[in-house]
Amino acid sequence: MTFRESRLLLSVALGMVLLLGGCGSAQRDATEAAVNAAQRAVNSAQDAAEKYAPEQFKAAQEALQSAKDEVAKSDYQGALKSAEDAVQKARRAISEAGARKEEWSKDWKDLSASVPKTLNEAKEKVDAYEKKGKLPLGISSDQMDEAKAQYEKLKEGWATATAEFQKGNLADAMKKSTWLQDGLQKLKALLGIK
Repeated sequence: MTFRESRLLLSVALGMVLLLGGCGSAQRDATEAAVNAAQRAVNSAQDAAEKYAPEQFKAAQEALQSAKDEVAKSDYQGALKSAEDAVQKARRAISEAGARKEEWSKDWKDLSASVPKTLNEAKEKVDAYEKKGKLPLGISSDQMDEAKAQYEKLKEGWATATAEFQKGNLADAMKKSTWLQDGLQKLKALLGIK
């Protein structure tokens, strides 16, 4: 069920509750229908929102749970308000998830261009040292050892982030790559890469 359908069902249920006013059983049934519509809206937001907007998705789940609790207490007006709140929060979670996914996709594209390039430059410097046995100008043997260790760590981290991206886990790939930027800057400084 789409958000539009959930919203329509919620509106119909709200109207029924207002019309039926004092009819306890009918009011409860209409309120439960509204809560069920909110449940479907939250469920439809789950896949994207859990990955890209978990805080907003949690807020939608909490509003839905509040609606269910209020139905259990026969607070039908409160349940309707919470059900509508759950639908709105689920909608915001979907919107936020879309924006984050777009932002992270752009960031990933930038990382995909810069990280391999920097790692290749670092490998060339390290390989040149190991072949010639001569340190680059201005770099101590301790710096070179640290640079080698940093290079291996970054190479492994980039491989892990890339694997997550290839599995379709953009959020996990971005989380795993956040430390890469700082690490790459440190590696460039250690090796004198501009």
